[in-house]
Formats: sequence, structure tokens, C-alpha cells
Amino acid sequence: MLIVMVCVVSFPVVSAAADDEGCTIVAVGKKASADGSVILSHTDAGPDSRVYVVPAAKHKAGSTAPVYWGIQDASRPLRDDGEVLGTIPQVSETFAYIHSAYPHMNEHQLAIAESTINQRAELNVTRETGKQIMTVEQAEIFALQRCKKARDAVKLIGSLMETYGFLPSSGDGAEDLVIGDPEEAWVLEIFGVGPGWTRESGKPGAIWAAQRIGDDQALVIPNWSIIKEINPNDKDNFMVSANYLQEAIDRGWYKPAAGKLFIWQETYAPLPVEFATSRFWLFYTTFMPNLVAWPDRKLKQNPMDTINPYHQFVEPISLYPFSATPEKKISVHDVIAFQRSVFLGTIYDFTAQPQWLVSDGKGGFKMSPLATPFPGSELRALLKLSNRRPVARHRGHYGMVCQLRSWLPAAIGGLYWVYQDNPYISPYVPIYAGCSDTSPSYQNYDPEKYSDTSARWTIDFVDNLCNLRFQDAVKEVVARRQPFEDKIFADQEKVEKEALRLYTVNPKKAKAYLTAYCRGVMEKVPPLYLEIRNRLITMFTNNRE
Repeated sequence: MLIVMVCVVSFPVVSAAADDEGCTIVAVGKKASADGSVILSHTDAGPDSRVYVVPAAKHKAGSTAPVYWGIQDASRPLRDDGEVLGTIPQVSETFAYIHSAYPHMNEHQLAIAESTINQRAELNVTRETGKQIMTVEQAEIFALQRCKKARDAVKLIGSLMETYGFLPSSGDGAEDLVIGDPEEAWVLEIFGVGPGWTRESGKPGAIWAAQRIGDDQALVIPNWSIIKEINPNDKDNFMVSANYLQEAIDRGWYKPAAGKLFIWQETYAPLPVEFATSRFWLFYTTFMPNLVAWPDRKLKQNPMDTINPYHQFVEPISLYPFSATPEKKISVHDVIAFQRSVFLGTIYDFTAQPQWLVSDGKGGFKMSPLATPFPGSELRALLKLSNRRPVARHRGHYGMVCQLRSWLPAAIGGLYWVYQDNPYISPYVPIYAGCSDTSPSYQNYDPEKYSDTSARWTIDFVDNLCNLRFQDAVKEVVARRQPFEDKIFADQEKVEKEALRLYTVNPKKAKAYLTAYCRGVMEKVPPLYLEIRNRLITMFTNNRE
């Protein structure tokens, strides 16, 4: 095994992306999942939460494909990806894929999850300071249009970043992707090369490394780099850019002769921040509680502990592995539950802060029914609440869980469970890889204009109404959302059995059946959330005591 020796000679400087506390990735290998599928999940994705299918297409020889800036812009018309920054050579045939701010899955069960991560400030670049043109969402589109396998997608995205230069689109952050197919999944981390780069220089326009996730392993990426030691000679498990080591040597960030291990995470990422380590801690204590002696972050009897930073041990980032084997196999339901977490019962629980305590009328205290895990900035300022970052995000956009299953035809095996707005409030609804369309209600979202026909807006309305009396209101939401979601999961086996029967006769009929089914499920969401909205308004009107 090749071990590269380096010495870190300076402390990294934090470079915070605009919403770098947002996206959480969970990935599960096929031998670590409850049903044998590869599972990828991504929450709190980019602003354009509209979800639709881009069909497969054939292209003329010698044609080019545009490279866009503005793919995440929700204010643009549907299917308008923005300003063209350049072009790349087109291929003869592109595959159908499900489009969104960060596109996630194609017709061949290739799936991609994304999480913006922090990088050294010297690696930051903007459109004004460099000639880089390739955003991560644009690279994802090219990979989903051109690749069937995760390994090929890693190589393509890496090549695009080196050739055309990595341009951050979420503030100035770097990017982490998990790319999976029904057989395997890879983590791909992409850092910038800073200002002044040009394609004519002949130098790579990004620094990247990729590591395969073990089939019996699972991991979390909470907006932080997770790749540690790299063995570039192990082609089965690692891929790297041409400059993955030399760039750091040239910048003086380590010295190969110093006799220390090269740790990718420590070299290119800054010192960790607790919005990331809290999610590392929750994931590994949930699924691998006995792996190591994890820090104790459970609530104590004294509620003041939740605002006292001096009682808390601060763990090194090295405590958290790249990945580990879960003690119990992980299901889609487990992933959804984790992505809905608000850290209840831990020191990161927003509702446990003492400002929420009110008299119980018996000489003691109880939690106010107004206590919410999602207080806005003004409420935090008013109550002097110390900030917390739940896994679920009320200020989110959309997210997903992808099931990738090798034993089924791709059209049926690839299942994209998607929510909009806040996963704590929203239902997950299915879209199969074979679907040719989605419901208009999931394509309709104007951030500047509310609509009763927009799933995102109706869910968001309910999410906001919960702040009237959160502890009671959220029970009403779950009481109506959960039977709806449970029925979808209960019907899954029956739906897929019928789709498989149709597929053996005529694949087009199976795809049409799945499209109609998924559209029908999605079309039920706005009426359901209008019903919940009306219920909450009636229950918690200010005309009552």
C-alpha cells in the first residue's frame, strides 16, 4: 500500500459557503441496507425545488452541449437553466434523468447526492476571479445524461472539473458528491484551485479525490470532507486528480519529507465546526453506537447545560471514520427518520433550551407549547436562543432518498423518494426511474407568489402555521401526513409487482403505469396540505384563549 507522507504547516482558514450548513448526505452500501439496495439520501438541496423529467435525446455528430450558470435559480421559467458560460462536446445519445436544482437520478439507476463542504480560503474562486465554468450541478447533469455506472460518472465529473475548472455555485464552498448505482457507491470530493486559473494554463481546474464506499458500510456527509488517507495505486477503491498531491506541495501546506501521513481531509479542509460534528455524532451514535466511546451529548437534568459550552468535550474530526458497518442493517425508513431528526433529547435540541420553560402551575416548570425546533432568526434574537442546526431544515428546499436495486429492471428498480420544503413536515413521495413525467404540482413553484396548486407552497404554508403553537400543531400534521405516507410504502410491493408483470410484456406499458401512479400520488399532496392548513387555522386561531 502506498502511503504518502506530508506535514501540515499552517492552520486552514474557514471558508463558509452561503448555505453550507444545509445539505446532509447519507449513503448505505448494498450489504449494509435492509433490502440489499444501495441507498443514497440528500436533504435541503438547492433553491429550485421543482422536479421534472428531462427525456433521453439523440444529437448530431459534432454538436456541443451548453454549460449553464443559473440551474438552481427558482425564479427562472421551468426548463430555463440560465446563462451559457461555454460549451463542451456533445455525445450522440443522452439518457433521461430527473431534473432539479441538484439532479439526482437517471433512467439507468445512476444516482447522485450532494453536500457543499468547506475549503481553505486560498482555494475560493468566483466568476470574477477566474475562468472556471463548471458548477457541480452542471457536472451532475452531464454525468446523468452520459453514464450508467457510478465509477464512470466519477471519472467524467473529475475530468470535466479538471478541464473546464470548478466554479462554486453555493457561496464559495467546495463540493462533496456520493455517486451510486445498484452495485456500488463512491464519495467524490472536489476542491477549487483559487483565482487566476485559465484553461490555457494546461493545469487542472480543480483538486479532487474519490473513494469507494464498502458494500457493508454506511456514512454521513454533513457539509464536511470525510476522505482521509488515500492510496492512489488501489484503483478499485480510489481515484484522484493529477494534482491531488502536487497542489498542496506547491502551496506549502505540507512537506513530503516530514514523516507524517497525508490526510486529505486535514490538508484541504479547515478545522471542523460544530454544525458538522453534531451530525457526525448523531449518525454514528444512531447506527454504530458501540464503534467507539462517543462523546455523551444526551440531555442532563440541568436545563442550563444546553446553553453552557464549558461542560462539553470537543472531539477531533479524526474520531469520525470515512464510513463504518452499521450494527443493524439500515432501511429507507431509517434514513428518512434520520433526515427528519431535530436532535430531540440531546444538547443540540432547540426545544430543550431553558427559555422555553414556563410555569406548570404546581411550583415547577414545563415546556411551552410554543417551543419549536425551527425558530427563525428574529425569534432566536428575541429569546436569546443559542443557535442549533437540526438535521431537518425548515429553511430547506427539497431532498430525497434513492433506492437502487439490481434485481429489478432499471425502470422499476430505481426509486426516488422526494420531499419538498421541510422533511419534518413534508411527505416523501415516489418517482420511479422509468417515469416520463411528474405531477404539475411538483413542477409549480414561484418563490415570489403563493399558489394552492404548488406542493411546495402548500407544505410551506403548513410549516409556517406550525409556529402558532408548534408542539400541538405538529401532532396534527403527523396525524394526517403519516397515514398518507404509510399507504404509499404499503402499496409499494403491489405497485412494483404489477409494473414488473407489465414490463415482461411491454416495457413502455410498465413505464406508463408507473408514471400515472407516481403522478397520482403527487397530485394528492396539495389537497391534503390545504386540508391540514385549514385545520391548523381553525384550531389555533387567535380568537381562542
